[in-house]
Amino acid sequence: MGKKNSRNTKGKIVSAAWKLFYEQGYDDTTVDDIITASETSKGSFYHYFDSKDSLLGSLAYLFDEKYEELENQVMGFENCIDALIFLNKELFDMIETTVDLELIKRLYSTQLLTKSEKQLLDHNRVYYKLLRKIIINGQSNGSITKEQSVNDIVKYYAFCERAIIYDWCLCNGDYSLSDSAANLLPFFLNRIKNL
Repeated sequence: MGKKNSRNTKGKIVSAAWKLFYEQGYDDTTVDDIITASETSKGSFYHYFDSKDSLLGSLAYLFDEKYEELENQVMGFENCIDALIFLNKELFDMIETTVDLELIKRLYSTQLLTKSEKQLLDHNRVYYKLLRKIIINGQSNGSITKEQSVNDIVKYYAFCERAIIYDWCLCNGDYSLSDSAANLLPFFLNRIKNL
């Protein structure tokens, strides 16, 4: 199986699973439901995932699909701060409208407890690569400070996003995730602006 075909199969499983989790709930979704919806096989499912629970960490990769979809738009922004705000709004809107809050809570709890790979911190993800591109572009055009390294700015930005999501989960989604980020992120982004 070629690398692209392999990625497509895994992506189909992940996308189908998260759609089902949102529509019918995590507990009411079976592995067989996921296999049927993804039009894959049981062998393919177990090739990529040990169990339904192991799919929880894949949410980070579902987010990466969204980032890949937005990359051309984001890189077209002249103002890198606006690009970061746009990127955040698009993802947080997606979370609020297509991912069940309980699943986000489970994702965060599994990331806290796992001794293996922590997908949210995997710097090879599309998310981190895209953030690095935006920050490098911003430093090159003078809109983002060079007083901090690209990696430090990316780390702090990701930290801010995770903190906002974590608080939203703690508060049981009692407020708009997107609106909260729109109010809070500018405080951080003002620190990296080249004045």
